[in-house]
Amino acid sequence: MSMSDPLADMLTRIRNAGNAKHKSVDIPGSRIKTDLAGVLKQEGFIRNFKFIKDNKQGILRVYLKYDQNDRHVVYGVQRVSKPSRRVYVKSKDVKPVLNGLGISVLSTSVGLITDRQARKENVGGEVLCAIW
Repeated sequence: MSMSDPLADMLTRIRNAGNAKHKSVDIPGSRIKTDLAGVLKQEGFIRNFKFIKDNKQGILRVYLKYDQNDRHVVYGVQRVSKPSRRVYVKSKDVKPVLNGLGISVLSTSVGLITDRQARKENVGGEVLCAIW
Protein backbone atom coordinates (compact mmCIF):
# COMPACT_ATOMS: atom_id res chain seq x y z
CA MET A 1 0.00 0.00 0.00
CA SER A 2 1.38 3.38 -0.91
CA MET A 3 1.59 6.18 1.61
CA SER A 4 0.38 9.63 0.59
CA ASP A 5 2.47 11.63 3.09
CA PRO A 6 5.65 9.90 4.33
CA LEU A 7 6.93 12.92 6.31
CA ALA A 8 3.69 13.22 8.27
CA ASP A 9 3.96 9.49 9.00
CA MET A 10 7.52 9.98 10.28
CA LEU A 11 6.55 12.88 12.55
CA THR A 12 3.54 10.97 13.88
CA ARG A 13 5.65 7.89 14.63
CA ILE A 14 8.17 10.02 16.56
CA ARG A 15 5.42 11.77 18.53
CA ASN A 16 3.54 8.54 19.33
CA ALA A 17 6.68 6.62 20.30
CA GLY A 18 7.71 9.48 22.60
CA ASN A 19 4.31 9.51 24.27
CA ALA A 20 4.60 5.73 24.77
CA LYS A 21 8.11 6.19 26.29
CA HIS A 22 9.92 4.03 23.72
CA LYS A 23 13.70 4.31 23.42
CA SER A 24 13.67 4.23 19.61
CA VAL A 25 11.32 4.04 16.65
CA ASP A 26 11.83 2.44 13.23
CA ILE A 27 10.67 4.35 10.16
CA PRO A 28 10.81 3.30 6.49
CA GLY A 29 13.88 5.08 5.12
CA SER A 30 14.36 7.74 2.47
CA ARG A 31 16.84 10.53 1.82
CA ILE A 32 14.53 13.37 2.91
CA LYS A 33 13.61 11.54 6.14
CA THR A 34 17.31 11.05 6.90
CA ASP A 35 17.93 14.76 6.26
CA LEU A 36 14.98 15.68 8.52
CA ALA A 37 16.35 13.40 11.26
CA GLY A 38 19.69 15.20 10.92
CA VAL A 39 18.00 18.57 11.46
CA LEU A 40 16.08 17.19 14.48
CA LYS A 41 19.32 15.87 16.00
CA GLN A 42 21.13 19.16 15.37
CA GLU A 43 18.32 21.05 17.12
CA GLY A 44 18.17 18.64 20.08
CA PHE A 45 14.79 17.01 19.49
CA ILE A 46 16.21 13.48 19.13
CA ARG A 47 19.29 11.78 20.62
CA ASN A 48 20.56 10.09 17.48
CA PHE A 49 19.55 8.22 14.33
CA LYS A 50 21.01 5.64 12.01
CA PHE A 51 20.11 4.29 8.60
CA ILE A 52 19.96 0.50 8.42
CA LYS A 53 20.27 -1.01 4.94
CA ASP A 54 18.10 -3.95 4.02
CA ASN A 55 16.93 -5.54 0.76
CA LYS A 56 14.19 -2.92 0.36
CA GLN A 57 14.26 0.83 0.97
CA GLY A 58 16.08 0.70 4.30
CA ILE A 59 15.06 1.53 7.85
CA LEU A 60 15.69 4.79 9.66
CA ARG A 61 16.05 4.10 13.39
CA VAL A 62 15.48 7.23 15.48
CA TYR A 63 16.60 7.25 19.13
CA LEU A 64 14.26 9.45 21.14
CA LYS A 65 15.27 12.02 23.72
CA TYR A 66 13.69 12.67 27.11
CA ASP A 67 14.27 15.38 29.72
CA GLN A 68 15.29 14.84 33.36
CA ASN A 69 11.63 14.29 34.36
CA ASP A 70 11.28 11.50 31.77
CA ARG A 71 9.08 13.60 29.46
CA HIS A 72 9.49 13.49 25.69
CA VAL A 73 11.19 16.68 24.44
CA VAL A 74 8.87 16.87 21.39
CA TYR A 75 5.69 18.47 22.73
CA GLY A 76 4.03 19.01 19.38
CA VAL A 77 4.43 18.63 15.64
CA GLN A 78 2.55 20.21 12.79
CA ARG A 79 2.82 19.30 9.12
CA VAL A 80 2.58 22.65 7.33
CA SER A 81 3.11 21.83 3.66
CA LYS A 82 1.11 18.80 2.55
CA PRO A 83 1.01 16.88 -0.73
CA SER A 84 -2.39 18.43 -1.45
CA ARG A 85 -1.37 21.98 -0.49
CA ARG A 86 2.24 23.15 -0.69
CA VAL A 87 3.25 26.16 1.41
CA TYR A 88 6.16 28.28 0.19
CA VAL A 89 7.64 31.35 1.90
CA LYS A 90 10.05 34.02 0.81
CA SER A 91 13.13 34.71 2.91
CA LYS A 92 11.61 37.82 4.51
CA ASP A 93 8.39 35.96 5.42
CA VAL A 94 10.00 33.14 7.46
CA LYS A 95 8.49 33.41 10.95
CA PRO A 96 9.72 31.86 14.23
CA VAL A 97 7.67 29.10 15.89
CA LEU A 98 6.35 29.93 19.39
CA ASN A 99 8.63 32.99 19.62
CA GLY A 100 11.71 30.87 18.97
CA LEU A 101 10.89 27.96 21.31
CA GLY A 102 10.21 25.67 18.34
CA ILE A 103 11.55 25.31 14.83
CA SER A 104 10.21 25.21 11.30
CA VAL A 105 11.97 22.95 8.83
CA LEU A 106 12.26 24.33 5.31
CA SER A 107 13.22 22.59 2.10
CA THR A 108 15.42 25.07 0.25
CA SER A 109 17.91 25.12 -2.59
CA VAL A 110 20.68 24.56 0.01
CA GLY A 111 18.92 21.54 1.58
CA LEU A 112 16.76 21.09 4.67
CA ILE A 113 17.35 23.91 7.15
CA THR A 114 15.61 25.46 10.15
CA ASP A 115 13.79 28.77 10.16
CA ARG A 116 16.69 30.41 12.02
CA GLN A 117 19.19 29.29 9.40
CA ALA A 118 16.86 30.43 6.61
CA ARG A 119 16.62 33.93 8.10
CA LYS A 120 20.39 34.02 8.65
CA GLU A 121 21.22 32.85 5.10
CA ASN A 122 18.36 34.89 3.59
CA VAL A 123 16.72 31.98 1.73
CA GLY A 124 13.13 30.88 1.39
CA GLY A 125 11.54 27.60 0.40
CA GLU A 126 8.84 25.09 1.21
CA VAL A 127 7.84 24.92 4.89
CA LEU A 128 7.71 21.20 5.64
CA CYS A 129 6.80 21.13 9.34
CA ALA A 130 6.91 22.91 12.68
CA ILE A 131 8.18 21.18 15.84
CA TRP A 132 8.13 22.44 19.41
